[in-house]
Amino acid sequence: MTLAADPLRWAGLARSLVIYRARPWRIARLARFYRGILAPGDLAFDIGAHAGNRTRALLRAGARVVALEPQRLFFAFLARDLPAAVTLLPLAAGRAPGEAALAVSRLHPTVSSLAAGFPARMRAAPGFARVRWDAEETVAVTTLDALIAAHGPPRFVKIDVEGFEAEVLAGLSRPVPWVAFEYLPGAPETAAVCIERLAAIGRYEFNLVPGEAGGFVLANWRDAAAILPALAEAARRGRPGDVYARLAGHA
Repeated sequence: MTLAADPLRWAGLARSLVIYRARPWRIARLARFYRGILAPGDLAFDIGAHAGNRTRALLRAGARVVALEPQRLFFAFLARDLPAAVTLLPLAAGRAPGEAALAVSRLHPTVSSLAAGFPARMRAAPGFARVRWDAEETVAVTTLDALIAAHGPPRFVKIDVEGFEAEVLAGLSRPVPWVAFEYLPGAPETAAVCIERLAAIGRYEFNLVPGEAGGFVLANWRDAAAILPALAEAARRGRPGDVYARLAGHA
């Protein structure tokens, strides 16, 4: 069956649009949040653009955006949907350029992943009981270093790639002012590796944003060692979200 004739893939696209685009006030809230990080004209990378909600929030905050989306159906949608000012690339990001196999959930495409063993590991995790990874796409992979060489250094990098975040950060060899990556309660070790990687390349401090909330949980930013207990508590509560990392001096 071709991609265009696959009803489950179209149902998955519709599902993601309902989740991420049917509540425009969430994009507005994210834009207000991002204005605390970005100045007009700053460059941002959206790694794993999916339905484009974060890209649109970054644009509304005044950023220039390079967005990556490797799933073919979602890339095709974004190519029609996003403003021409966005640099949209049909790529994934990882530790080295090449190709990789993307495990796709046709009905729940937001959890499609390049991470080895991700489907088996997450089947027992909260919220994943009904998810089936029932297709595969071969996707082209670039690195954050290559994106920086091509487009310039970003002020902010957002990474949401379903358990592959550490591999994305392995392709970054120099610090950028702000990084946000998703944490999943079912894969706390991935977030710990990401924190370790960032601490190795720069003097970062960390905070948490639960779910799609537009604000930080912690009153005080914490170093790499001190953020881990907060992450463990978030995992215990079973709520996903984002870890934000900022270089010292870039508040």
